[in-house]
Amino acid sequence: MRIQLLFLLPYLLILGIQPVKAQEDEAAQLLLNVAKLSQLKQIMVDLEKGYATLKQGYSQIENLAEGNFNLHETFLNSLLQVSPSVKNYHKVAEIIRYQLKLIKDYKVAFQYFKGSGQFTQTEISYLSTVYENLFQKSLQQLDELSLVLTAGKLRMSDKERLEAIDRIHLDMEDKVHFLSSFNQETQILAGNRLKAKNELNGVWSLFQSKEN
Repeated sequence: MRIQLLFLLPYLLILGIQPVKAQEDEAAQLLLNVAKLSQLKQIMVDLEKGYATLKQGYSQIENLAEGNFNLHETFLNSLLQVSPSVKNYHKVAEIIRYQLKLIKDYKVAFQYFKGSGQFTQTEISYLSTVYENLFQKSLQQLDELSLVLTAGKLRMSDKERLEAIDRIHLDMEDKVHFLSSFNQETQILAGNRLKAKNELNGVWSLFQSKEN
């Protein structure tokens, strides 16, 4: 019996130690969980504070942005208006005069060249194309001028509108000068052809008179 107890004693000791060891592990794990829980709570508190700060900052930014947007919108709307100084700019009237001169000059010249008898049908078609292209481009610039001078169409400052008018004025001026130069060269060509034809007719008349 004593021998059996001696054999059983180590097992009993082991069995007695294991519950103690298990209880110690559970206690350590519980303390660890408590520490984690405390850390988690602190994290949540910090997050809540951060969110509150962020929300307050966002509200301030939102209010500021809304105020800036209102100012920006007011500024943009003001750009849609056309001031009297722009409408009464002297180059506006000059652009209109250029347009009228261009139409008048090309129509007179074209009628003259068609009736001169110095150009072929192909050459007349070419002259018509040149005049038509010039006229259409001048109309496009009048459309652009109309946009610049019409309120509510373009967002532009007075300076930008005046600069646009200056550019349109310069383009129209170039077109009038081009038309004048083109008509002069074409007229010279027609005159030279007429002179050559008259000289040829003179020579032919002289030849016929000698024959007779």
